[in-house]
Parts: sequence; structure tokens; C-alpha cells
Amino acid sequence: MDDAIQEDFLALVQGNTRWTRRSFVASSLATGFALAVQPVRAQTMIHTDTDGLTAGEVSIPTGEGSIPGYRAMPKAGRDLPVILVVQEIFGVHEHIEDVARRFAKAGYLAIAPELFYRQGDVSRIGDVKEILAGVVSKVPDAQVTEDLDATVAWAASNSGNIGKLGITGFCWGGRITWLYAAHNPEVDAGVAWYGRLTGPKTDTNPTHPIDLVEKIDAPVLGLYGGADAGIPMDTVERMNAALAQSGKKSRIHVYPDTPHAFHADYRPSYRKQAAEDGWKRALAWFRSHGVG
Repeated sequence: MDDAIQEDFLALVQGNTRWTRRSFVASSLATGFALAVQPVRAQTMIHTDTDGLTAGEVSIPTGEGSIPGYRAMPKAGRDLPVILVVQEIFGVHEHIEDVARRFAKAGYLAIAPELFYRQGDVSRIGDVKEILAGVVSKVPDAQVTEDLDATVAWAASNSGNIGKLGITGFCWGGRITWLYAAHNPEVDAGVAWYGRLTGPKTDTNPTHPIDLVEKIDAPVLGLYGGADAGIPMDTVERMNAALAQSGKKSRIHVYPDTPHAFHADYRPSYRKQAAEDGWKRALAWFRSHGVG
């Protein structure tokens, strides 16, 4: 048996989730919504059609093989500004795909890579605690930034103008937005939706946004809820103060009496007024900082 195949086989029979040196092959993204967010609130859910768009799953080459992603862009578009869309803990499901289509309708090439691909398919896990412990906690920040770098490279070869590069993310992806803005000096602007700013330091998460203020040169707009039970307001205030003291262009806008995940129109946490205002602010932020 070929050594590489034997290594994969042993990993499989031993229940080892570590990826071997042999390249992996992307599978399909989740269809619809993740199991853990069912049932969805259809009465408030936004659906953006694909009229005038090229939209669907793509395969993004990385140093270890390919990962799946969802891409949306205007049909026949060329040299388009690029928005990286970073998922919540529930993966790249219908809501994240819809966000990509919303950006495409605004003239962007928007792409959402499945950043948990190596660690597991969260769309089929019904318990949030299991998602966090079994998958999310095992996703290294270094892996995420490398995969986002690969996504940027893919966009550059597929009608994207990475000279106009933005990133946005929600919840888990909001934290990643801050981190990637510090990581990649080519990022022109970011919008972070209710992403955690501080936390315990681990092998997978060695730093947090509050630690990287001096490295965040791209202007990032943070959108946070004043009644977010998972992100204490004192951490938001500390981050805002650190940004102001450093002279950075980034800033944070807080919606009073608003919960976590207020943009997630398929969940009970959705707050229409804040979500719509945040979306307008996001588009204006990108355009005012050269992404558009």
C-alpha cells in the first residue's frame, strides 16, 4: 500500500481527525440551514435571488488540498472588488450564502470559504455545545488566516480585484475579521459583526483582537449589540478606547438594547432596524475606504 494512502487509512480506522499529508478533496457545502439553528424564522428571513448573478459552490486550492466555498458575483463581471465573508459557528449555510449574494447585488465578488472543513461538518450537529467543543475549539487561527490567504489568491484568479479587498464576518467570523485585518496588510477595510474581542489564550487561539490593535492598519468597523449576553460591554469599551488611543481609523458602533446575532434574520435574535442600519453602514464603510 502506498505510504500516503496507508497513513490516511490508519488515521481513519483510529478515528484520528488530523489531516494527513495527502491532499483532501472538497465536498459539497451544506444545503439550507445548519441543524443547530432549526427551525428557522421564515417570517423574517431574507432571500436574495440569483438574477443577474453567477453564484454557487467553488473549490479553493490551499497548501493542503482544496476547501469548498460559496461565491457570488455579477454575471460577466471582471476586475470586481472583493469581499471575504466569514461564517458564524454554524458554517457556510444558507444565511451566509445569502449575505454573499447581497454583496454581489451591490457589485462585489463575495466569497465565503468553509473554514471548518478540516475539523468537521457543523451543519449536521444539532447541539451548539457540541459544535463549539467538537469542532470550533479545534480550528487554529493560523489555519484560518492561511485559508483566507488562499481565498484571496483564488479571487485574484477569478475576476476579483484584490487591490480592493474587504472582509466581513459574523460572531466567530467577527473575531476573525479583526484578526485578518491585522494579518494581511492588503486588506483595505473590514466590518466585524459582534465578534469576541478578548478571551482565554490557547494553542489554537493565541491572540485576540484587543492584543492586535497596533497591527490593525486597515479601518475596521465593529457593529455590536449593547445587550449582547456573550460579549460584555466593558470589553467593547476597552477595544474602542485602545483603537482611539492608537490613532487607528477603526471604530465601533453599538446598538443599545440589542442582542447578539442581531443581523441573523433567520433567528429569534434578529432585530430588523439594527440589521438594516448595520448593512447600510457596512456598504458605506467599504465604499468610503476604497472597496467598491
